Amino acid sequence: MWGNTDMLNGCANALYAFAAAALLYAAGYAVLHSPLLPLRHLALQGDVAHLTRERAERAARAAAVGTFLSVDLDAVRRAFESLPWVRKVEVRRLWPDRIQVSIEEHVALARWGVDAQARRLINTHGEVFEAELSGAERLPQLIGPGGSAQEVTRNYAAFRQTLAPLQLEPRQVLLSARYAWQLRLSNGLTLELGRDQLKQPVLQRLARFVAFYAQTLGSLNRRLEYVDLRYPGGFALRVPEVALPATESKTIKHKRGSGEKA
Repeated sequence: MWGNTDMLNGCANALYAFAAAALLYAAGYAVLHSPLLPLRHLALQGDVAHLTRERAERAARAAAVGTFLSVDLDAVRRAFESLPWVRKVEVRRLWPDRIQVSIEEHVALARWGVDAQARRLINTHGEVFEAELSGAERLPQLIGPGGSAQEVTRNYAAFRQTLAPLQLEPRQVLLSARYAWQLRLSNGLTLELGRDQLKQPVLQRLARFVAFYAQTLGSLNRRLEYVDLRYPGGFALRVPEVALPATESKTIKHKRGSGEKA
């Protein structure tokens, strides 16, 4: 072996390479952990309304450990994303001694689910999150099966826009397990829209209700309770003040006649 020049040269080259790699690693480690590059500042950026200073400082102390170059940015991001009301976080280094944390908070659109005491809210992106919110009962309530949050949010916006000419808003939007839609409006009226169909979409039924509201239901000088819009050529309504015999239905149907619009 000792007489094999090629083998000895190969071993020497391998040792040189190992030594060079060790030196590079040691140099890199020294630079990363050098006290000459301390992390002095952690700056928060973003429109923050609910994240308290105490929680932000606690997250920073727990995750922003090390020097400017050695601090784990992913750990900082995860620490802030675990805080209530935080939707998305971006973290980056700013030379020579600063970490910038850009925070996007959830914007609460409505309560989510049937439990009025729960902390589940839904944001403007249709994402469900949990957080404490003072006055949450003033928000509309959206209800739907699992996985339907974004669909219910989209339809809530469309229902609200459609009802705007009547100066009414949906206070509750319910999508049942059978995917039938029901609205409770700001005046207490419940609208039964039924299932979305290709030939008769629920938005079309609601738009028809809005178009003929003034000349039909709006002209009635009494409180209305329930309107069923699932009829293809009209609707049925329930008027609580109307006292009918027990053998008769308490639902008054309004359908399109020969010279009547509905």
